[in-house]
Parts: sequence; C-alpha cells; structure tokens
Amino acid sequence: MEVWRSLMDGMAQLLNMLYQVTVKIGLPSYALAIVILTISIKMILYPLTKKQMQSMVIMQRLQPKITEIQDKWKKRDPKKAQELIMQLYKDNNASPMAGCLPLLIQMPILIALYRTLFGFTYINEAHAGFIWISSLSAKDPLMILPVLAAVTTFLQAKMTMTASDPTQRMMLYMMPLVIGWISLNLPSGMVLYWVVFNIVGMAQQYYINKQTLPLREGATGK
Repeated sequence: MEVWRSLMDGMAQLLNMLYQVTVKIGLPSYALAIVILTISIKMILYPLTKKQMQSMVIMQRLQPKITEIQDKWKKRDPKKAQELIMQLYKDNNASPMAGCLPLLIQMPILIALYRTLFGFTYINEAHAGFIWISSLSAKDPLMILPVLAAVTTFLQAKMTMTASDPTQRMMLYMMPLVIGWISLNLPSGMVLYWVVFNIVGMAQQYYINKQTLPLREGATGK
C-alpha cells in the first residue's frame, strides 16, 4: 500500500512539474503535460519496444515452420515438439516473452495515473480540461476519446498481427472493443494518455518495421 502511495505521489509531482513546463513555454495545459509524459515514456521504452517488435517479426516469419513442427511432433512427442520450437527461437534470436516486459513496466504507470487523476488537486483548475472536456479527472462526456482509444488500438494491433492467424485475427477486433468499453468510465486524462501512447507507438512501429525488413526475409528454420 505504501508503494502505491509513493507511486501516486510521484505521479502527481510529475504531472505538476510537466504542467509548469507548459506554463513556461506559454501553453499552460495539463492535457499537454500528459502528452509530454506519454511521449517521454515511449522514448524511454523505445529500446525494449524495438527488441519486442524485432522478436515478433521473426516469430511471424517462423510461424509456418512452427506449425510444421507441431503437426509432425505434437501428438507423437509433445516434449520433442517443444524442444524443437525453442531451438528454432534460439537459432533465430527470437523470444516469445519479448512483448511482456514493456507491458509489465506500463502497468504501474497506468495504475498510478488512474489513481492520481481521481481527486487530483490541480494548480490551476482553468487548465485542467481538454477542448470539450471540463476536467481530465472526469469521463469524456462525448465519448470521443474512448472511440479514439479503440481505433488507435486497432490500428496499432493491425501493424503487428498476422492476418492468417485466427487467434490474432479475433484479438485484432476484440481488444479494441474492450479498450473502448473500459475507457468509457476512465478519467479522460488516462484515456488521452492511451491514445497518444498508441499514436506514438504506431510511428515507432512504422520505423521499426522498415528496420526489421531484413529480419522478415532472413528468419529461417533448421
């Protein structure tokens, strides 16, 4: 409990500090402070994100070989099938767990932001809103941000998922709907964070995809 209190206090101080930055540049806005916070976090996480995307690209490339191994060995010798798949990952420098670390790092940040925005004391209430929203601690009355959260989640997922995989294809449509539904009852500041996070993520993904093109062409099974 003490840890979460420390995280919330740290998040509140960070938001106020970034707000003061917006005041100094002549654009006082807590919404802009959240945008700056989001971009900063994405930049810090970029090395992990890059490694995650590279690993995902290789795993997508290896999927036909993985399917071949499973078809051949899963019923006859499941242990051997698992060993061959793990060796395949090792030979191609891929990791099924590569996508977990950025998510694990994100969870405390999201929870701290969520808890902080409820009852947050703004230095200047006049700068606590965002265009049509009176306060970033309140829900979006027009539901624009939740819709944007769903759309940007869909677009980012579409850039990474393999269309031929039925499970991924189902998640491609289900996850944005879940995110949009959850966002309806969240503080709009948190939903703004998620939308900006996705937009910056798509820009990074586009850049990483161009860099990982040789990996798409070079991943092989032995």
